[in-house]
Amino acid sequence: MKLVICEKPSVAKAVASALGVTSRADGYFEGCGSPVATSECRRHSEALTEPTGETGYIISWCVGHLVSPMDAAGYDPDYKKWRYDDLPILPEPFRYVLAKGKEDAFQNLKRLMDREDVTELVNACDAGREGELIFRLVYEMAGCDKPFSRLWISSMEDAAIREGFADLRPGIEYDPLYQSALCRQKADWLIGINATRLFSVLYHRTLNVGRVQTPTLAMLVDRDWKITSFKKEKYHHVRLSLGGAEAVSERITAPEEAETLRAACAGAEAVCTSVTREQKKEAPPRLYDLTTLQREANRIFGYTAKQTLDYAQSLYEKKLLTYPRTDSRFLTADMAETAAAVLHLAAKVPPFDGCAEFFPDVTLLVNDKKVSDHHAIIPTLELEKASLSELPVGERNILLLVCRELLCAAAEPYVYEAVTATFTCGGQTFTAKGRRILSEGWREIDHIFHASLKEKPEDEAEPAALPDFTEGQTFDQVEAAVTEHFTTPPKPYTEDTLLSAMENAGKDDIPEDAERRGLGTPATRAAILEKLVAAGFVERKGKSLIPTKAGINLVTVLPDTLTSPMLTAEWEQKLTAIAKGESDPASFMEGISDMTRELVKNYSHISEEGQKLFAPEREAVGLCPRCGKPVYEGKKNFYCSDRSCQFVLWKDDRFWTSRKKELTRKMAGDLLKKGRTSVKGMWSEKKGSTYDAVVVLDDTGGKYVRFKLEFPKRKEGVNGKK
Repeated sequence: MKLVICEKPSVAKAVASALGVTSRADGYFEGCGSPVATSECRRHSEALTEPTGETGYIISWCVGHLVSPMDAAGYDPDYKKWRYDDLPILPEPFRYVLAKGKEDAFQNLKRLMDREDVTELVNACDAGREGELIFRLVYEMAGCDKPFSRLWISSMEDAAIREGFADLRPGIEYDPLYQSALCRQKADWLIGINATRLFSVLYHRTLNVGRVQTPTLAMLVDRDWKITSFKKEKYHHVRLSLGGAEAVSERITAPEEAETLRAACAGAEAVCTSVTREQKKEAPPRLYDLTTLQREANRIFGYTAKQTLDYAQSLYEKKLLTYPRTDSRFLTADMAETAAAVLHLAAKVPPFDGCAEFFPDVTLLVNDKKVSDHHAIIPTLELEKASLSELPVGERNILLLVCRELLCAAAEPYVYEAVTATFTCGGQTFTAKGRRILSEGWREIDHIFHASLKEKPEDEAEPAALPDFTEGQTFDQVEAAVTEHFTTPPKPYTEDTLLSAMENAGKDDIPEDAERRGLGTPATRAAILEKLVAAGFVERKGKSLIPTKAGINLVTVLPDTLTSPMLTAEWEQKLTAIAKGESDPASFMEGISDMTRELVKNYSHISEEGQKLFAPEREAVGLCPRCGKPVYEGKKNFYCSDRSCQFVLWKDDRFWTSRKKELTRKMAGDLLKKGRTSVKGMWSEKKGSTYDAVVVLDDTGGKYVRFKLEFPKRKEGVNGKK
């Protein structure tokens, strides 16, 4: 019996369907499937059982990461408090725990692994570094030692799944990939935990630091600085109207100079001095990898990178799209026949069915050398049976976008003639540029797609065609005008342009043969952007991503090693080498530990001025009676701004709730300033009535603040009675 472990229930369902396993139990499918194992598969591993006749399968799932690295406090309870003296935290060995809320899913898998009739396992988690890590950590946490093989597929179509099971690879072949994933996880933990604690303790505010998100934030901050420090400059153009076209002067700074040239040209003669014609071709675009798909979806539909990934993943699980987490933009040669079939299906999908008949060139899509773990994103043959109108809008748009890219990528080039005409007038040179289209090629498909959209994306206007100018041609009594312009600052990053910047970050310093470049991977970039927004370092304004004051300050105080894309570029190079079995994981981790020690050593204290950078932009309620630092109001309390000080006044303290009173800002202010506050109408449970009293702050420095009650002395009556 083979235990197949998938990453999600939806994937497990698809695998079960493809293998003919129909019996559903609690947390798994079970039954006899088709005999897909081959002699080739048997040659890969002697440990795997011989397939005879029908194969018994148990198909279950992980629900993402079931096992996670232990939090720092798990190694030592003292780590619950963030203190400089505890740094660096360098666990040896690394320990792992079950992800909170996923204990039942793990226990289900462990029970299945322990079944006597289960003789081998199949890792059917997503084919990539993360999928490998998810399976291996569960396998090791369960203490399983049964042999396992690896399913490696790029499509959830039934045929692709069955082919994958017919070519299962021995799990040992993917040990280097697992080590690479493990090193990446441990390194991120070490730098993230230590750097976050270090700078949070120094600046008395939680400052999340990560080797990918921090350089990404730095790019946003740099762009923001260029925008805010930009000083616009005025310039002018003199424009001549010449036979239905417009010829433009060079940029002129002085308005007086522009006006002088205009006056000289108005009513004068202009002579055509040259006409150049150059035929140019624009090759069809390449197929989508995840990053280019996310960029296009953001530009055209305004989708965030995470939204696009979610839509693409859902389409993958519905068998309509190939595996989305890819950095390849080509297909392998063995896919040519399938690609040709999918091309003809895509051409029948509205609005592409309105295109003129074309003859796609499948060879344009194929390049074995440029395909890494997964090929480019394309629709599947399931497109023939799909009802696009029944898909959610987001998924439908993404599927149409991928169809368009497939059709464009296999179409003829866009061919045009670029025409440049130069003129002299008033002793100066003027230029007119135009374009004559010779063949629309792939752009015809693109135009039809854009015409079908309700909201058209902003695209640059193409130069219009020029009249047939000839050298020596003259124009009398020309009209001349001056136009005023201003230099413009760089535009804020959108997710489209930021993803491009992340992909290309540090590329000039990375060897040509490096497998991964830039910041992060196609699969992780979306999550990075969401983390920056959630942490309050970046905010979305329309399509633009703008760093907040806290984000700008964070980049300001961090060392260059953490804000430069070179760190992650170097890591990815080394991790790729580990994945290929060309580098030692232990050496990599030792380097990360040394870097962590050096970081803590170099940043032991900061100036008083530096500490003010992250001071809350809120009015303090008062000063802390323990350390003298400002106290601010939170949702549930009044807290000291110094993270190392534990002073806090809780609004729902039993002292107040039992008396049916709420600690107000004014009362907290009185307690901090005077040490006491007068409170009327407090409830006595014993007497069943209300009373007035003075509440006195009785802070002894313990975990919880205490209070005392003082009652005003009653005045004596005429008979001496109170």
